[in-house]
Amino acid sequence: MNYRKLGNTGLSVSEIGLGCEGFVEGKEEKTWELVDAAESLGVNYIDLYTSDPEARSNLGKALRGRREKFILQAHLCTIWEKGQYKRTRKIEEVKKGFEDLLEHLETDYIEVGMIHYVDSLKDWEEVKNGEVMRYAQELKKEGRIGAIGLSSHNPQAARAAAESGLIQVLMFSVNPCYDLQPAGEDVEALWAESAYASRLVNMDPERERLYEVCQNLGVGITVMKAFGGGDLLDEKLSPAGKALTVCQCLHYALTRPGVATVLSGARTAQQLCLSAAYEEASEEEKDYAGAFADFPKISWEGHCMYCGHCAPCPKGIDVAMATKLLNLTKAQGHVPETVREHYEALSHKASECIACGACVRRCPFKVDVMKNMEEAAEVFGS
Repeated sequence: MNYRKLGNTGLSVSEIGLGCEGFVEGKEEKTWELVDAAESLGVNYIDLYTSDPEARSNLGKALRGRREKFILQAHLCTIWEKGQYKRTRKIEEVKKGFEDLLEHLETDYIEVGMIHYVDSLKDWEEVKNGEVMRYAQELKKEGRIGAIGLSSHNPQAARAAAESGLIQVLMFSVNPCYDLQPAGEDVEALWAESAYASRLVNMDPERERLYEVCQNLGVGITVMKAFGGGDLLDEKLSPAGKALTVCQCLHYALTRPGVATVLSGARTAQQLCLSAAYEEASEEEKDYAGAFADFPKISWEGHCMYCGHCAPCPKGIDVAMATKLLNLTKAQGHVPETVREHYEALSHKASECIACGACVRRCPFKVDVMKNMEEAAEVFGS
């Protein structure tokens, strides 16, 4: 298993994480199987969005004697009412829900306290300026949560949160279909058939900017819905009109700026093993470029996907990385010092480009790579 830094939290997290879909069925045996599999595979990051007390208790039991081996991302603002999950912003309910969480998990701290489901700018403003954020900050000061996070499907609300400096972790939905959709407050619209009725072209700029802002600011992204609830793995269900593999979905998410871990919504140990097999997959198995280029309903033409098909450069330039760093500066409107340092660390610079066109001929998305290298040379210098 490979590990990445979770933004600026100081935490080292497995590239493949464990979502809580397998816990919500409320079966203790299955929870044990998933946690056992996670431990054996080196998966150390677990998300727990559900407020179901039985699911929380089952996970708490499964973590006995090995709590320190796992990093828990658990959600504030979720409560259990009349046998059903409910999102809340009422501070007394939020506080009661958090105490219930710790009790059932048999722990006294959570590494990442995730403010749950902020999908509108209005909601973010109310959270930011209200009792929920003050409570989260209080919990962090007391050491009961290590970092404040936020979950969202809306890139506008998510970016506002990231730029506020109040959160260190963002749980966000990342996949090659969602990334084409404009920002909105209705998560159901992201998967609606009408949203894919006409051919879509290239990534929504709000989403692209969000990932690059998180990278620059050190806000670690934990990915949900990488497989689109499994639809992307089925040609008949995929909005793209073509199925992807587990490895291709994971690799797409893991190559977005800012991403630290992808949460596998595994319902069985076998499914978690299938996701973890990504770590030993070949570059050919991970490669999503060819599949994307053949999507009948989606076009990525002219958009750099950082897929690496442009390599090898005869001058040794890491074209994909140079392009990614260029895009990071565009997102910020200036050259952040950390981005400049990463560029300076490249063995060969964009200014060494001889405009031979080999990269352009290999690019499945017809990106004007030479123009990007010219811009990078202007931005970063020799």
